[in-house]
Amino acid sequence: MRRLDFLLTGFLAVLLTSCGQRVQNTDSKPAVKIDTVLSADRQIALQFPGRVKAAQDISLSFRVSGTIQYMHVNDGAYVRKGQLLAELDPTDYQIQLDATEAEYQSVKAEAERVMALYKENVTTPDANDKAVYGLRQITAKYNHAKDQLAYTRLYAPFSGYVQKRLFDSHETVAAGMPVVSIISEGSPEVEINLPAVEYIRRQQFTRYYCTFDIYPHQRYALELISVTPKANANQLYTMRLQLKKEDKQVVPSPGMNTMVTIRCDSDDAHSMSVPCNAILQKDGKAGVYVYNPSDNKVSRREVTIVRLMSDGRSIITSDELKPGELVVSAGIHHIENGETVKPLPAASKTNIGGLL
Repeated sequence: MRRLDFLLTGFLAVLLTSCGQRVQNTDSKPAVKIDTVLSADRQIALQFPGRVKAAQDISLSFRVSGTIQYMHVNDGAYVRKGQLLAELDPTDYQIQLDATEAEYQSVKAEAERVMALYKENVTTPDANDKAVYGLRQITAKYNHAKDQLAYTRLYAPFSGYVQKRLFDSHETVAAGMPVVSIISEGSPEVEINLPAVEYIRRQQFTRYYCTFDIYPHQRYALELISVTPKANANQLYTMRLQLKKEDKQVVPSPGMNTMVTIRCDSDDAHSMSVPCNAILQKDGKAGVYVYNPSDNKVSRREVTIVRLMSDGRSIITSDELKPGELVVSAGIHHIENGETVKPLPAASKTNIGGLL
């Protein structure tokens, strides 16, 4: 009997202890992380990934068909403007030109004779007109034959580098078929894609520059060339920028990835900055929880999101918020309006992460 009483007493003690711990856990305050509302600068920075492109990147082709007789360049070769790149076998076009030239000389001599007789009133106006128009026709045919022969030689339209040679000697190509592609030398371009929310603010863009991971501590100035007025399939607008190299700076090669920074004016002089994690969407409205140090309670304030920044913060506007106030930046999904919370202590500069 005493043993049974002892077991019951122990069971009740354990049960009371457990209930006490449960009540204690129920009464515990949720821990949250606190951050400060900052005033946004009048000038803000937008960042977009981009790619370096040659100022000119084209594929060259013959304007006539034929068999390639010589390819004078290889992949990667440097070429100057006007340099001969490739030649077609000119035999057929030379024969055509010779035949047309003989016909041209014959018609020209006859036409000049008739026009001379007409000046002396020996022949009729109708005969003179036929001679004039006949000479024009054969002249056009003769010039066309000369052009056809000239088109068998392909020249570089600008100085640059051969990107790819698409055919070899003795291969037959059709007119307009790409034979060799070249890229221009000099300052390359940078291309980025803008979302619609930034495209409509493009008039506020004031300065552009880009950086490369492979060129640390180097900043390349950019100059705006153009922005496409029509969005692509992804609802993005393509912006082209000219890269301006300063002295002693290495010229980035086409195809390199870069990060483009755009400095622009803020829409609102009263805009503020908060961590993105501090914003909670509820009932279709964005808001933040403001922390009151005097009683450790939080209160929800509605905000309007202007844009998301690349540094993990958001630009917002609100009539219920002001710079310097404290907001909950972590734990917002586990608290309610008016609830008492426990802020986490700030990380020590010499013990980051609390590892020591």
